[in-house]
Amino acid sequence: MLSNMATSLILKKRIETTVAKAKELRKFVEPLLTKAKDDTHQNRRIVFQTLTNKESIKELFGTVADKIANRPGGYTRIIKLGNRAGDNAETCLIELVDFNETLLAAAEEKAATTRTRRGRRGGAGKADATAPVAAAAAPVAAEEVPYAEVVEEETPATPVAEASTIEEVSTDETPMASTDEEKQA
Repeated sequence: MLSNMATSLILKKRIETTVAKAKELRKFVEPLLTKAKDDTHQNRRIVFQTLTNKESIKELFGTVADKIANRPGGYTRIIKLGNRAGDNAETCLIELVDFNETLLAAAEEKAATTRTRRGRRGGAGKADATAPVAAAAAPVAAEEVPYAEVVEEETPATPVAEASTIEEVSTDETPMASTDEEKQA
């Protein structure tokens, strides 16, 4: 079953199956994809022992190996779809990562337009050091923030115990049950 699913995955680049089968297929197909990166006669023989489909071997060592040549691992992606209507099994989509053109185009567009932050989180730049402090110091009224609750500050109800009572408690060496009635109870 895993051999047939791996063949379908290589030829179609994406298949729909259950989550449990997809996780097992990932463990089965990723070592084959790693072997396909190095196109030698021995690697072809090892992969052909498990797949036994000439078209999938050609596709694997051809176009798939070219796309995953620079990737160090993680050749497949599992996308959960929800539960199946008949038996309520979790279904998912397993695909080869480098062959999803829509996600690759979106990732390239995002990388080109947005700039990732390289600095540490706590430090602010020297030129813009006063702007965050001024914004943080400005108080926000409860009317400006929707659904905000105004909490009044509470004052302590009782003052801290006096030193004389603390000393009395600490110097008292009487046991808890001092009378005969309390010992029997």
